[in-house]
Amino acid sequence: MSQVLPVACSVLQRSVATPGIQPQPQSPEDDDRKVRRREKNRVAAQRSRKKQTQKADKLHEEYECLEQENAGLRREIGKLTEELKHLSEALREHEKMCPLLLCPMNFVPVPPRPDPVAGCLPR
Repeated sequence: MSQVLPVACSVLQRSVATPGIQPQPQSPEDDDRKVRRREKNRVAAQRSRKKQTQKADKLHEEYECLEQENAGLRREIGKLTEELKHLSEALREHEKMCPLLLCPMNFVPVPPRPDPVAGCLPR
């Protein structure tokens, strides 16, 4: 008494088996509407993908510009660090022989300065 059901059912057979839902016959207008809707959806999807690609391209260009700017700023930091080292050394040499600092009338002792280069270098 057991029934054997086919393994593969068509969409129409499944919809008939669903209680309460009656399949509607497809009219040529319905087919045209489906085709137009699919075409409209395809065009919208293409537009969306194109917009997404343009956004990614713009972000990549911005990234490249920022990388170049960053490299330029790092070079400038290197140059300024070298200039600071040079000027600090020149100041130390000058302090050794500065008559104003060596004058016995100058009662204010000059405390040793911390290394200005160490405080400016990136960590």
